Formats: sequence, C-alpha cells, structure tokens
Amino acid sequence: MTEGMVSEWFIADGDEVKQGELLYALETEKINLDVDADASGIVRHSIETGVNLAPGDVVGYIYEPGEVIPETLQAIPASAAEPAADLPQGIAVSSRMPVTAATEPSGRLKSSPAARRLAGELGIDFTVLAGTGPGGRIVEADVVLASSRTESVKASPLARRLAEQRGIDLSTVVGSGPGGRIVQADLDGIKKQSVAKVAAVQATAGQVIPLKGMRKTIAQRMHQSLQESAQLSMDMLASMGDAVNMRTQLLKEWQGEARPTYTDFVVKAAAKALLVHPQMNSVFAPTGITLVESINIGIAVAVEEGLMVPVVRNADKLTLKDIAIETARLASGARDGTLNLDDYAGGTFTLSALGMFGVDSFTPIINQPQSGILGINRIFDGLTWDQDKPVKTKQMNLSLTWDHRVIDGAPAAEFLATVVELLSEPYRLLV
Repeated sequence: MTEGMVSEWFIADGDEVKQGELLYALETEKINLDVDADASGIVRHSIETGVNLAPGDVVGYIYEPGEVIPETLQAIPASAAEPAADLPQGIAVSSRMPVTAATEPSGRLKSSPAARRLAGELGIDFTVLAGTGPGGRIVEADVVLASSRTESVKASPLARRLAEQRGIDLSTVVGSGPGGRIVQADLDGIKKQSVAKVAAVQATAGQVIPLKGMRKTIAQRMHQSLQESAQLSMDMLASMGDAVNMRTQLLKEWQGEARPTYTDFVVKAAAKALLVHPQMNSVFAPTGITLVESINIGIAVAVEEGLMVPVVRNADKLTLKDIAIETARLASGARDGTLNLDDYAGGTFTLSALGMFGVDSFTPIINQPQSGILGINRIFDGLTWDQDKPVKTKQMNLSLTWDHRVIDGAPAAEFLATVVELLSEPYRLLV
C-alpha cells in the first residue's frame, strides 16, 4: 500500500461513536476496508472524503467526554515522528489500521470487521444475514440477533451440522419433527442460502473504463517493473505423471482436511528450490543485492477488479498439507474480500497460474522488488521415449521470468531445473 483515502465517513463530524461501530470506509490501491472504532467518544474529521493520503496519515480523532475539542483539525502526515505539543490530543484514527476487508465496489457483501470476527467465533454464516448498519452493512448487532434466533430454534444435532455445512439459516426452516423440531428431512431440497450479490458490470464496445483503484495500480506497477528491470524468460518441461498420481492419493488421504492442487505442489517445489538457489529469493538495489532470509511465496489470484497476490509465509517450513490449507484460505479470502493487508505483504517470490485456461506458455512480469516469478501452465498428455518406444505421460510447462541484473541465465536455469526435478519426483515434497 502506497496511498489510500477515506471514501465514506459513517460517523459525521462531531457525532458520537461507540467502540466497535463502523467509523469510515478506507479505499486503497488494492483492497477496500471498513474501519471500526477502537474507542468510544466524539468523532472529529481531519480530512474530507476523496483525499489521497500516505499510509499512517491521521484522518481523524476520537475524543473522550470532557476533553477539549479544537474547532479545526489538520491531517497529520505519518512522517511526523513525534507529535508537537500543540497538536490535538484524543485518539488518532489512522489509515494504517490492519482490519478485515469487507466492502467491494463490485457489490460483494458488506460487513464490519467486528461482525465478521463475532460470526466466526459463534460459527454463524454472516452471508445469510440482513444488515442494519450504514449502507446495509452487517454489524455486530445483526450477528448477535442471528445467534439468539439460532439458539432458540429446536433442531437435532445432525440437522444443525447439516445446516452449518449448507449455509442454511435454521430460523427460516419449519420443523416437522416432535414438538416442531427440525430434522434432516426438513433440510433436504433446500439450496444453500446466500445474500444476492450484484453482478459485475460487463465491459461493452465503446465503453471507457476509468483507470483507477486496482486497475490503475496494476497498470503502473507492471509498466514500472518492465522499465526498471532487465527481465528475461525461459520455459522448461516437467514430468507430472507421478505428481498426478500422488495428488489423487492425497485427495483421498486428506479428505475433509485439505484439497491439494498442482499449484500447491509448485509452491512447495519452488520453496525447496529457493533454499538451494537463494539468489532467486533476493531484492535488487543500486548499492547491492540483498538475499532475503524468509521464503514468502505470493500467489496471483484473479478477482473481478483485477489481480491480487496474497502471500504464503515461510513456505519452506510448511508441509505440503499446510500449504494446501493456507492457499485455499488465501484464494477464497482474496475473492471474498476477507483478507487483511498483512496477507498481501512481504512476498519474496511469486507464482502465477494460467493452466486452468489451457495456456501452454506465457511471460509473467516480475512483481517488484522481487527478482523472479514462475508461471504455471496446463498439464497435458505428452510423450517421452523408452529407448525407441514412445510412452504417453503427463507433462507441464513452467515459465520463469527473472531479473538479469540479479541473476544470470545459467543459475536461473539451474533454479528452474531444481523445481522441475522436484515435481518429477514429488515424494521429495513430503519430506
């Protein structure tokens, strides 16, 4: 994050706010956040909506009863290391607050961070709730009400478990069991309930799509990446027959716990390869090349507004099963808008997968300041040779782009060859 703005104040200047209530909507380059109040008191705005600020800039204050409230306030930049004696007191409201993303311009469900946390603790599917907060947002009171309704509903343990799995609000179901109790038969035929979401507006010929938000950030950073680094690409073929067989076995072995994908295999292989070839896990600067100790692998996830890259932290220390669980959480959270800023920070190497679209080869662009990015292509039926006999096998092309200022072609090829070798002998990914 390099800039952001308050897109909407939920509490007017001079009005009172209670701790946990929604305070303002923060719009950043990549994700939008609803910020709730950390304290109760009188709110004073120091900036208007729509003003771009740097991370950490103060956008307002919350004053306790009895505090002297200045008539005018000014935005205080994050660069002010020590507040001056004449600055207003109160609790500063900063745009650096790492809260859960809940609002998306595409019409995704809106909810406060506090409501999401409480729903998670109580095991309530907040997507079936009706919001009573600003702009129809789901707030804590909505979750509490839903919890009380659910607890008062008579249902068998099996029906409760099935309702949770299917996302069904038991308070809307009429029970046919003894004393009106809800049983399994009452849930059969009921489809998963969800709040209707606004469909994304499809682009049409002649339309001018504004260059803003995520789209603007992607355009600027991709162009900057190509301008400021010496990028080269190469492809290498990996034998995936054993990996395909292993994944089939693991799907059965880990059923209900994890569902590994081929991207998870590549995450683990890349993490092990980066340990052997640390120069690929580095950052370039005019004064030198820094080899980064942590191996944090970002995974590009396509969303309606563009592309997001959540990060699997310390991927080299995670098991393949752990990676499968984490990547599933990150991919789902990126699309649903439930990740926070920390989930996108600290990446040292990136993977981009287009194989699901039938792509055989492409040229991924480096996510600066990283030094490499690996493209994952489709798995296809290929041929190998057993002496003079052709043998059908599963194969996959890997597309590596690297910064030639950091690493030369030969060591880059050695890194890619290590990834290919690990995928061809996937049992090594389990140890």
